This record gives sequence, structure tokens and C-alpha cells, in this order.
Amino acid sequence: MFDAAVFGSLFLTLFVIMDPPGITPIFLALTSGRPAKVQRAMAWQAVAVAFGVITVFGLLGQQILDYLHVSIPALMIAGGLLLLLIALDLLTGKNEEPTQTKDVNVALVPLGMPLLAGPGAIVSVILAVQNAHGASAQFSVWAAIVVMHIVLWLTMRYSLLIIRVIKDGGVVLVTRLAGMMLSAIAVQQIINGITSVIRGS
Repeated sequence: MFDAAVFGSLFLTLFVIMDPPGITPIFLALTSGRPAKVQRAMAWQAVAVAFGVITVFGLLGQQILDYLHVSIPALMIAGGLLLLLIALDLLTGKNEEPTQTKDVNVALVPLGMPLLAGPGAIVSVILAVQNAHGASAQFSVWAAIVVMHIVLWLTMRYSLLIIRVIKDGGVVLVTRLAGMMLSAIAVQQIINGITSVIRGS
């Protein structure tokens, strides 16, 4: 009932793409200034949103893209542009949102999607589900997805301890660092999408 090779392959792929250590400074930057209880809730919300999006695309991904006439490269470019806008806000210190909605919005966008459930992760899951033949392979695919999201939650949940150590000045530094990292990720994602379009034409 369990295929270790399928599980390991998808888990390692998602770990590299979703990058729990790399998401830590971005999560800290986006949640700074909130009460600890709210930050913990945002970690949970972000992972829940990512898992929901990944699950939907794992089950119906190809059908959704075909119905909307959206190609995978287009999905990658759109996700990259969204990340680039958020990165610019982090770099310029304009990442504040209206008080009534900022906690929910940050947990959903960009943390839940497209940072965690980005085009790379979505495409990997779609392909893994399509290539998983038999009950044991399917079980292993979904086990890898679940375990990966548990790792993401644990990483963000316990990264909040870092804020208590680095204080306000450190948070500003982490915010700028996160902006640089996020902008690089966004540009690379856009380049990958454009390259895919060129190769496919």
C-alpha cells in the first residue's frame, strides 16, 4: 500500500520547490508586528490554503487549465508577476494593508498562494497524480503532499521564536532580505515561463 520511491521523489521535489527554510524570512517579514496568537493562526491559514489549492489542482488541475484555456507557462508567468509586486512592496517598506483585512490577506496571498502553492508545486502535483498508476502509488503521492504541508507548518510555526530574538531592527533587515529573495524567485519564475512559451512555439 506504500511506494517509498514515489513518496520520496515527490516529497523531495516539493521540498525543493516550496523551500521551507527559504520561506522562513518571508513569513517573518509578512507577519511582523502581529500578536503571537495571530501569527500562529496565519501559519496555519497559509498552510491550509496551500494544501487546499494543491489538492484541488491534484484532483482537477489539468481539467481546470484546459477549461480556462490557460497554459502552464502562463500560470508560471502570472505567479511570477504577483510575487514581483509583493517583493517590491517588501523592498520599499510598503507591505502594510488595511487593518481590517491584512491578517487574512497575507495568510492567503502571498503566503498560501503563490508562495507555497505556486505554479511549480502545482505542476509537480498534477504530473505526479497523472503518473501514479495504482492505489499504492496514489496513496504515496497524497502522503507526500500531506507530510510536506506538515513540515511547512512546523517550519513557520516555530520560526516565530526568531522574532523574539531579532527584535524590530532585525525584522526590518529580514523584510528587506525577504524582498530580495522574493524578487529573485519571481524573476526566475517569469523567465522559466517565457522560456517554456518559446520552446513550445
